[in-house]
Amino acid sequence: MRIASVGTAFPPHRYPQAVITQALKDRMQDTLPSPAIMDRLHANCGVEYRHIMYPLDSLGTLNGFGSANDLWIRGALELGQAAIENALGPVGLTPGDISAIFFTSVTGIACPSIDARLANIMSFPRDVKRTPIFGLGCVAGAAGISRAVDYVRAYPKQYAILLSVELCSLTWQRDDASMAHIVASGLFGDGAAAVVIAGEETELAKRPRSTKNPCPRVVDTRSTFYPDTEHLMGWKINHTGFNIVLSADVPQLVRNELRSTAEGFLEDNNLTMSNICSYIFHSGGPKVLQAMEAALELPPNALESSYNSLRQRGNLSSASVLTVMQDFLKNKPGSPGCYSMMGAMGPAFCSELLLLQW
Repeated sequence: MRIASVGTAFPPHRYPQAVITQALKDRMQDTLPSPAIMDRLHANCGVEYRHIMYPLDSLGTLNGFGSANDLWIRGALELGQAAIENALGPVGLTPGDISAIFFTSVTGIACPSIDARLANIMSFPRDVKRTPIFGLGCVAGAAGISRAVDYVRAYPKQYAILLSVELCSLTWQRDDASMAHIVASGLFGDGAAAVVIAGEETELAKRPRSTKNPCPRVVDTRSTFYPDTEHLMGWKINHTGFNIVLSADVPQLVRNELRSTAEGFLEDNNLTMSNICSYIFHSGGPKVLQAMEAALELPPNALESSYNSLRQRGNLSSASVLTVMQDFLKNKPGSPGCYSMMGAMGPAFCSELLLLQW
């Protein structure tokens, strides 16, 4: 099983962090305890720019969950189609070559799901298998690849695709002045990513390795659930939409659990941390990335791509780790035979790790 390609798509509206902060302060001035709090928290998010699906002056103007969700459906179809096309085109595939679609998002809901609607637009096969996933949040990019890998392991002659679309700006709540929401309003951005997974007996998997075709092999995956941690991250959903649950204890959990999770995973593959040449991790925010660095005792700049994705786009929830993967495929493929660890963490609380070999 190989990661053959990653394609991304971002909204046309891209703003500096300071511009978004000012716009949100203007809209929340009646509910904020102090505008200076938002300035400080947003400045500490490690974000310089973010894409948002709709123009900045639309923030906070939507009335209720239904209106925001209708816009999410429209935006998810637009970005989702573009991300899939950007993933398939460079490796010479079409939607007709795909046997299974895995779709993930945690910023909107649809029935029929987005993957079904895209199947009507993009001419996927009539017998395409569809698996829409909701609720995994930031971990879903890595977990979605793992589930797609499970599929092509069973069907090695087939291709699967994972699509992640997150329009976090549509979840912003004008009347929520909680610290968690203020942090989230400075951290999360909008974007989409699609990943092509090739079974071992496909043409792409058999092509000779090259700089244009690094196609890392997925050696193994590991899902880990940490009991009694559901209070750390998630949504409270009501008539206004999604209200963020985001505990300040998340970085400490990462420090406490990630090392043993990673070491146990590698031990089961007869490897140690010294065998890992690079780390492809979700851009969860500065404190989460720092906790990952500390837990795994990583060398300086080991998570450079993760930090850069955070600076340029913000946290894209499930799509973030996929944009980091794209950077490695394009710019930093490992030398032949070396191993990378791909990972993300998210609501439940849980983690998903993948062991890749270039």
